[in-house]
Amino acid sequence: MRAVRIHKRGGSDGLVLEDAPLPHAATGDVVVEVRAAGFVPDELEWPATWVDRAGRDRTPSIPAHEVAGVVSEVRYGTSGLAVGDRVFGLTDWHRDGAAAEYVAVEARNLALMPESLTYVQAAALPLAGLTAWQGLFAHGGLKPGQRVVVHGAGGGTGVMAVQLAREAGAEVIATGRGRAAEVAMEMGAQTFVDLERERFEDVEAVDLVFDTIGGELLERSAAKVKPGGALVSVTAPPPVRPEEGRALFFIVEPNRDQLAELGRRAEAGRLRPHVGAVHPLAETKAAFQGKRGVPGKIVLEI
Repeated sequence: MRAVRIHKRGGSDGLVLEDAPLPHAATGDVVVEVRAAGFVPDELEWPATWVDRAGRDRTPSIPAHEVAGVVSEVRYGTSGLAVGDRVFGLTDWHRDGAAAEYVAVEARNLALMPESLTYVQAAALPLAGLTAWQGLFAHGGLKPGQRVVVHGAGGGTGVMAVQLAREAGAEVIATGRGRAAEVAMEMGAQTFVDLERERFEDVEAVDLVFDTIGGELLERSAAKVKPGGALVSVTAPPPVRPEEGRALFFIVEPNRDQLAELGRRAEAGRLRPHVGAVHPLAETKAAFQGKRGVPGKIVLEI
């Protein structure tokens, strides 16, 4: 098959499109014929890109851990999926990703694709949608009537968080660069703070801050959380804890039930994946190099 692989550390310059062996499907796996794939711009820096769970070198590695495609093979021990099913979901961080014509994935990490979505739209949903869901509800405990700040509301995860929080009945304050304002407001934010021109500290205290930016902004955010509230980040452990509240960092986990719920909302038009750009597989290197600063999700189309 054709796949984009990286053989040694050094950044996206090392990504090459080449022939690669077909993936081996283990017990509980399915093989997916990939139609579209999503990625995280800094995943080439993750330890899991280079070693397996036992710490052994696993290069050359295939990036892009969000997948949408068609099941082409079902192995023993697999349940809930059949050959021909249209699916979407996440591949394991320690295994090859979906920047390829085929990928082997644990079936439990996949859900049936909403009929109304294209493969490109479906590939933009798993990582951003699951991260937003888990950050807001599983870790942040967001409830109707509460106030939430979403830092980085123009990115793929931020766009999902704005929509999910608004539908949950929360008041949503979105932050980011000025060019993200239109998207954030369109997706349901009541207020937008342009971090290049305005002070985040001028907003009233909130019940939850959901951070996708990190750095100094993360440290400053604790002071804007109400006593007993939560500061949740996907970038780093918060260095400051809100008064009588919680501060936590988490890494998204695959979850078929949550994926299915995201799919149902997308099917009903209540959740919109935000695709920023689409590249063919041959342009994967350019997609990685151009990702930062692009509003929405960049997707590879196979």
